[in-house]
Amino acid sequence: MNPLTFAGWVELKGKRLGPEALETIVRTTPEEILRFGGEFSLSWDGCTARDCYGVMEGQGPKGTLLCNGEVKGQITPDVPDLSLEEAIITAVQLRSDEGVTALSGGVDSTLVACLAGRECITVGVEDSHDLSQARKAADALGLSCSYVTITGQEIEKALPLVIPVIPDRSPVNVGIAVTQYFIARWAGEQGYHRILAGQGADELFGGYSRYLGTPTLEADLVRDFAGLEGQARRDQAVAALHGTYLSMPYLDARVVRAAFRIPAAEKVRDGRRKIPLREVAERHIPKDLAWYEKKAMQYGSGVWHVIRKLARKNGYKTSVQDYIDYISRVDHGH
Repeated sequence: MNPLTFAGWVELKGKRLGPEALETIVRTTPEEILRFGGEFSLSWDGCTARDCYGVMEGQGPKGTLLCNGEVKGQITPDVPDLSLEEAIITAVQLRSDEGVTALSGGVDSTLVACLAGRECITVGVEDSHDLSQARKAADALGLSCSYVTITGQEIEKALPLVIPVIPDRSPVNVGIAVTQYFIARWAGEQGYHRILAGQGADELFGGYSRYLGTPTLEADLVRDFAGLEGQARRDQAVAALHGTYLSMPYLDARVVRAAFRIPAAEKVRDGRRKIPLREVAERHIPKDLAWYEKKAMQYGSGVWHVIRKLARKNGYKTSVQDYIDYISRVDHGH
């Protein structure tokens, strides 16, 4: 009998399972695994199991109990139907016994930070949008927050560490991953393992500007939600460099179920995005923060601007992708 290897956390019927309870279920009633919620990767005796949305990286396909190559069942968390507000509150509560919240000052992270009530971390270059907006949010909510100013030199050093570990090395993904790198580095240095983050809210509630004019909003949301596993793979790979992992309350089964019940047309309308989430948020955070339209992480942190400057400095004046590819080749000794 091989030992159980385990990453993340597991819940059953709304209760967190400790290591002993988890081990007992795995060894004696493994069929219960098919009802697990949480964010987890399990491996034991030729078997693997991962959470239903693939938030945690690990062996085997997401949402599947697999033993010796045979699918034993699909993992469908045993959770009740809740209102969107109840679902978000429950999802954050289950995740906030440990960790730090990545705060950028947008509605997604500010609502999580408010409900979790934990220490926050914000990173950005000097005078960046995210540092000032996160300070405004933390001050308004009375939250403790560390503001980490990163330099161009630090970003240049981080690129060859980040690029090799992420699966999709496009400029957008590299910009996000480098920003995540500094969040995870600070969290790891402070002894945290879990980083609460707002990922998934844009795809669930219609947060991207491209949703404003699309005639196929519902199909676009379904497609983009399906792409979240790839984003999680990117983010977790970077977080793992510092012994941490990202926890995503908006990808809780309760929240996803509540979000899917809301028609796409109610999420984006009249030039506004993420309307249902903002309506929930304004009951917990100041209205101006709930309805604030924020820049994407790589832009708000200033990291993308620095990467473009580094590309030009290294002779890649027209293509950041060529600069990224160059770093990939150098890292692999080509």
